[in-house]
Amino acid sequence: MAGKVVLITGGTGGIGKATAIGLATCGARVAITGRDLGRAELAAADIRTASGNSAIDAFAADLSSQSEVRRLASQVLDEYPRLDVLVNNVGGFWAHRHATADGLERTFALNHLAAFLLTNLLLDRLKSSAPSRVVTVSSGAHARGRIDFDDLQGARNYSGQRAYSQSKLANIMFTNELARRVAGSGVTANAVHPGVVRTSFGAEDQAWFFTLMSGVIRPFLKTPAQGAETPIYLASSPAVSGANGQFFINRKPKTANKTAYDTDVSARLWKISADLVGISPGFGAIPVAKIK
Repeated sequence: MAGKVVLITGGTGGIGKATAIGLATCGARVAITGRDLGRAELAAADIRTASGNSAIDAFAADLSSQSEVRRLASQVLDEYPRLDVLVNNVGGFWAHRHATADGLERTFALNHLAAFLLTNLLLDRLKSSAPSRVVTVSSGAHARGRIDFDDLQGARNYSGQRAYSQSKLANIMFTNELARRVAGSGVTANAVHPGVVRTSFGAEDQAWFFTLMSGVIRPFLKTPAQGAETPIYLASSPAVSGANGQFFINRKPKTANKTAYDTDVSARLWKISADLVGISPGFGAIPVAKIK
C-alpha cells in the first residue's frame, strides 16, 4: 500500500480505527473522519503510534448531515490529488427514531445515504486514480432487511432493528449497483460483513439487546482488529483486485439477501437516494462548486 491514499469514514474507534491501523501498517497514507476534530486527532495520533506510520490525517464531519458530507468531499478533493481506496465504514444504531439536520431518519441517512453521497462525490477522483477500490461495511443484519419504499424514513412505524437491517441491506444494494455502473473503469466496489465486534456500537441510544450483549455476550465477540481483517483484505490484497460487486465474510465471497441482486429494486433505490441527496442519478463530473 506504499504510495496509496485511503479514506476511512468513522475511523476514531472500533472497526474503522483498527482498519486504519492495518492499512497504515501496510504503508498507506490514511485519512480518517470523526464527528469531533479533537477526538479524530487523538485517534490519528494513536494510529501513528500503533502503525509506525506518520502519514495519518484527521477530518471532522458529521456524516448524517449532507452539507457535512459535501464539505468533507471538497476537503478531500483539495487535499489529495489521488484517492486509491474509500472505506465507507461509518454507521450507527438508534433504538428510537431521530431526525437529522436534513429532516431524514438518522439510521438511513448515516448508514446508507452518507456512503452513497460521499462515494458519488469522490468517484471521479477514484476513477482518475484507478485501479482503486470502494469498500462498504455492511452487516449480517442485512439478511433480515427489507427496503420499505413506502416508509424508508420510518416515519409511520419505526423500529431500530428494522431500520438498521434495512440500511445494511441498502449498503449491499448500493455496492452492487455501483459495481455495475463502474465496470471497466478500474474502480471496484465490494461490501463486507465484519462479524459481530466488541465495540461501543449503539451506545448513544441503547436497545435492550445491546445491553444484554455488553453484559453476557461481549467477551465472546470479535475484537476490533479481528473485525477489521476483511475490510483490510478488500482494501489492499492483490487477490481481490478483480473482485467487483461481491459480499465478503471472513475474506471469502458469500451470497447476500436475494433482494440485493434484484437489479430493478437496486436501481429504484439508487434513484430515490440520488433524489434525497440532490444529485443526478447518473454518473459524470460533479463540479467542486456544487459540492461545497
